[in-house]
Amino acid sequence: MRRSAHSPKTGNAAKPVLVPGALTGRQRFLDACRCRPVDRPPVWLMRQAGRALPEYRALKEKHSFLELVQTPDLATEVTLQPIRRFGFDAAILFCDILAVAEGLGQRYEYREQGGIEMEFLLKSARDIDRLQVGAVTERLQYVARALPQIRSALNGRTALIGFAGSPWTLANFMMEGGGVKEYTRAKALLYADPPLFARLLEKLTEAVSAFLQVQIEAGADAVQIFDSLGGVLSEGEFAAASARWMRRIVAALKGRAPVIVFSKGTHGNWDELAATGARVLGVDWSARLVEVAARLPGRVAVQGNLDPFLLTTTPAIVAGETRRILRSMRGRAGHIFNLGHGVPPTAKLENIESLVKTVRGFK
Repeated sequence: MRRSAHSPKTGNAAKPVLVPGALTGRQRFLDACRCRPVDRPPVWLMRQAGRALPEYRALKEKHSFLELVQTPDLATEVTLQPIRRFGFDAAILFCDILAVAEGLGQRYEYREQGGIEMEFLLKSARDIDRLQVGAVTERLQYVARALPQIRSALNGRTALIGFAGSPWTLANFMMEGGGVKEYTRAKALLYADPPLFARLLEKLTEAVSAFLQVQIEAGADAVQIFDSLGGVLSEGEFAAASARWMRRIVAALKGRAPVIVFSKGTHGNWDELAATGARVLGVDWSARLVEVAARLPGRVAVQGNLDPFLLTTTPAIVAGETRRILRSMRGRAGHIFNLGHGVPPTAKLENIESLVKTVRGFK
C-alpha cells in the first residue's frame, strides 16, 4: 500500500495520508470493513450481477436461472460480468438465498411465468424435521467449486463477497413459498408455538453458518447476511426473531472474515444490529446514512445507501445524489458505497457508470 511521502502531523503523531488510487479494490473494501483509512469509499452494488446487464440477459436466453446458479463456470461468468463492465471494488457471488433451503432438502424452482415454486412448504413440525442440516455442505458444493474460479479471475485486485439469507428471512420464504403480499406464517409460528419456531430457526442458523463457512474456506473475503424481511417484524419482535440468530452466525464465524448484515426496514433496531457483532451494517434508502452512522459504535462500518430507483432516472441525478451521500459521510471511517437495496432490472447502464465515476472521483 502506498502512502504519501510527507504525512501531515496531528500533535506529535504523524497521520498517514493515502495517495488517491493507491489501493486495490480488495484492499480498499477490506480496510473500509475494518474502519481503517482509505483513499476513497469502496463501491459495489447489491444485485450488480444480473437483470440490468445485456450480457446477463444473453446468457439467460440459453440457460435457466438455476443452471446459472448451480453450474460453477456459469456462476463465475455472471459474477465477473459487472466487474468487467464497471470495475467495482468488490464482486458478489452469483447465487440465490434459497440455496440454503435446497441444501436442507427443500428444493425450489423458478416458474417460466415468474415466481418461486418450492418443492414443499414448511407447514408442520414434520416438515421442519425433514430438513437435513448435515447435508448442506455436500449439497452446495457447486458454490465451493465456483468461488476459487472467481477468486483466481479477480487476481487479488477485487474483493470477493459470499452471502446467505438470514434465518428469519429464509423461514418466511420456506413457509410461504416465495414472494407474497404479506408474510404472516413465520410470525404466526413465533407467537403460537415458540418452541417449534426456535427449532426451525436453530436449524436455519446452523445451516447458514455452515454455508458461510464453506464460502470463506473457498475464498470469500467477506460475507453478507441478507435479512431482507427484517422490516416485517415490529421493533419489539426483532431481537428475538432475527437479531438473536444472526448474532449466533457471526459468532460461529469467529472473526474469520468480515460479516456484513443488511436488514431492510429495521430502523428502530440499530442497537440490536450492532450487537450481532457484524463488522458492517447495510442501510436501506429510507434512512439518513449519516444519522445511522452517528449512533453506531465507531468500530462498525456502514454500507449504503442510494435509492435504487435513481438508477432509472438520469446520470446527472445519480451523480448529484451520490455526491450528497459521500459529502455527508466525509470523515467517517468505514463507509462502503452501495444502494439501499438491489439494482432494479430497469436500471440504465449510463446511470450505474455515473454512480461509479462519481465515487471514484470523490476527494
